[in-house]
Amino acid sequence: MSLGKRIGIVIPSSNVVIEPLVAQHFCKSDDTVHFSRLGVVEIKLDAESLAQFEMGEQLSAAQKLCDARVDAIVWGGTSASWLGIGHDEEYCRLIGEKIGVPTTTCVLEMNRKLVSLGARRIAIITPYTDDIHNQILDNYEKLGFPRPTGQNLGGTLSNDFASISPSTLEDMVWSVAKESPDVIMIMCTNLRGAAVAKNLSKQLGIPIIDSAVTTLQAGSRLISEINRLSL
Repeated sequence: MSLGKRIGIVIPSSNVVIEPLVAQHFCKSDDTVHFSRLGVVEIKLDAESLAQFEMGEQLSAAQKLCDARVDAIVWGGTSASWLGIGHDEEYCRLIGEKIGVPTTTCVLEMNRKLVSLGARRIAIITPYTDDIHNQILDNYEKLGFPRPTGQNLGGTLSNDFASISPSTLEDMVWSVAKESPDVIMIMCTNLRGAAVAKNLSKQLGIPIIDSAVTTLQAGSRLISEINRLSL
């Protein structure tokens, strides 16, 4: 049996969705996934909440993964969707400089998918409050997309997001699909949207990008690139 690579994922401390997904997606893989946690409890636009994503704290969580000698690092949170994509770009740059491990993030990977799909009109589903949801729409508009459509649920406690039923997410997807977007994005890695995205993508004929699944795919892509370069 060949030894696989090690994927390191930093997840919000309140996230309970990504780890169970790993058990499903990597059960037959030689590659393994290892976790570090960044303290994230509430999602608001106030100073206390924004401090959860202070760059030093994020880098510290990533650094701990290096004790496990991981081959790649992924930030498995969607904070850059409201903080701005520059935050994740700086995160990856600093890890490259300070740690030297290939790195990407959930949001960067989601945006990579948008480009590969040639998407213009996007719809975004979030569990967040109006101000954060609208900030996300603003940021994607600044990236050059026509004003996205979407729906949100108004929540602030990150741990509560995992309790939102898949049926609620399904209703939201069906609703935003009426606008005929090119792509629908489920923006929060603590939402149980993986099966919803898989099933409704087929039914609607619209690609649905789930952020939790995308986090895992980002890690696998980095490992594939590492393996290809080592040939």
